[in-house]
Amino acid sequence: MSLPILLALFIVASVIGYKVISDVPSLLHTPLMSGSNALSGVTVLGALTVAAVAKAPGHKFPGAIAIVLAMINVVGGFLVTHKMLRMFKKGTESEGRKNVIG
Repeated sequence: MSLPILLALFIVASVIGYKVISDVPSLLHTPLMSGSNALSGVTVLGALTVAAVAKAPGHKFPGAIAIVLAMINVVGGFLVTHKMLRMFKKGTESEGRKNVIG
C-alpha cells in the first residue's frame, strides 16, 4: 500500500473512532472501555503488522504512531477498569488507615 492510502485510512479511522466514542453516554463509557481492551489489543497487533511489513522508513513512521496510540488506549482502558473496580470494593486500605489514625 502507498503512503497516501495508509494516511487516508488512518485519518478516516480516527474520525470514525472519535465520532463513535463521543456519542457514547458517560455512564456507559467506563464499562464499554473495559470491555474493549481486547479489541484494542487487536489494534496493537494490526499496527505492529503494518509497521513490520512497511518497506520504506517513511512508511514505518505512521505504523509507529499507530502502535503508540493503540498502546495508550490499552493502558488507559486498564487504568480506568482498575479505578472502576476499586470503586465497588468494600472498605479500601485508605479508609482503614483513616479509621485507625483519626
